Amino acid sequence: MESITFIGGGNMATALIAGLTKKGWKPDAIHVLEIDPAARERLAREFNVQVHDKAGEALAGADCVVLAIKPQQLQGIARKLHLHLTDQLVISIAAGIRCADLSRWLRGHSRLVRAMPNTPALALAGVTGLYAPASVTVGDRGLASRILGVAGLTLWVDREEQMDAVTAVSGSGPAYVFYFIEALQEAALELGLDRATARSLALETFAGAVKLASESADSAETLRERVTSKGGTTERAIGELERLRVKPSIIRAAAAAAARSEELGDELARDEDDSGAG
Repeated sequence: MESITFIGGGNMATALIAGLTKKGWKPDAIHVLEIDPAARERLAREFNVQVHDKAGEALAGADCVVLAIKPQQLQGIARKLHLHLTDQLVISIAAGIRCADLSRWLRGHSRLVRAMPNTPALALAGVTGLYAPASVTVGDRGLASRILGVAGLTLWVDREEQMDAVTAVSGSGPAYVFYFIEALQEAALELGLDRATARSLALETFAGAVKLASESADSAETLRERVTSKGGTTERAIGELERLRVKPSIIRAAAAAAARSEELGDELARDEDDSGAG
């Protein structure tokens, strides 16, 4: 069983650690480098994993390193982390950081996989987009899929620029879903239902519709048409959404998110003043 070291012990690392231990990964094969003493204590208590405050001891013997830190922190940490790397597989879940930039900060390290999980991973129900340069082996891809797969579905893309689309659709996507749930709850309240009933109706309707769509071979369009009876209530509602051009607005919103993802990649790629680093 491969040894994994997480750099950072925040929410996403915690979700992955929870999934790994549930899938039978031995706690003594999971290490976490975390500067916050309270976070280290929590991870050790909840999962019995190995926690560290020094990079050298955290990475000693690691087969895989998962960079689970904020994108804005990654450049500075990577420039120091390379001193303790040998030839481990490095998986980055920092949004927007491109492989070429990460490789540069890690002084040419090339066993890299870029991952974009989303927040439902915290409930082990996420979806993660993955990309790796052509030089990364099938075995490394398999290991990355196994690690990220404990938190939900994994999907590989062929070109790194497609990660901007992954970010726009699934990375930001939970916010779109929550936004729609908010709207349904507010509609229920305005129509006279109490808050608890409004919440239950919105959540269960959304969950049931997603389950039906997931288990059906039919497209979302076909499923929608089946609910939309001629002259009925749903037809009236869909007509109003069409009049307001809600679908094109959602498509434009995702495009805006993808454009911002690309911009962030450019911004994060700029070298910091690294005098004295290393």
